[in-house]
Amino acid sequence: MTDALQTAPDFTLPATGGAEVTLSALRPSPVVLFFYPRDDTSGCTKENEAFSALLPEFNGLGVKVFGISKDSIASHDKFMAKKALTVPLLSDENSDVCEKFSVWKEKSMYGKTFMGIQRATFVIDADGTIVKSWPKVKVPGHAEEVLAYVKSL
Repeated sequence: MTDALQTAPDFTLPATGGAEVTLSALRPSPVVLFFYPRDDTSGCTKENEAFSALLPEFNGLGVKVFGISKDSIASHDKFMAKKALTVPLLSDENSDVCEKFSVWKEKSMYGKTFMGIQRATFVIDADGTIVKSWPKVKVPGHAEEVLAYVKSL
């Protein structure tokens, strides 16, 4: 996906707290989706903690924020409870949504290649259009950068 304006692919995914989230049903609220590789790993924990810390500010702007990974809802619930996270997490166990947003990529670590989620964030406006994306996110300062962007809308 590029920053060229395009409609966000619609989806329905199970969410923490027993709900389901359908992207198109959130309109006209702007939405931030951040994709991350795995629950309870160092970088993913820091990213989720940063978005959780800023959630009241996002909510004050009327912006909905969701984290997405392939982890199960049971894993998400455990992760949220362990780290006192407040951003709702969505489970994309089949990686369908990850593929639609082009974040399901070939990665390599220690000489081995495998498929995994490339950390990325998308801002979707009230009309369902992707107005900003951050591929290959570096965690430090990222949630703050996303908040600054949505404040400028």
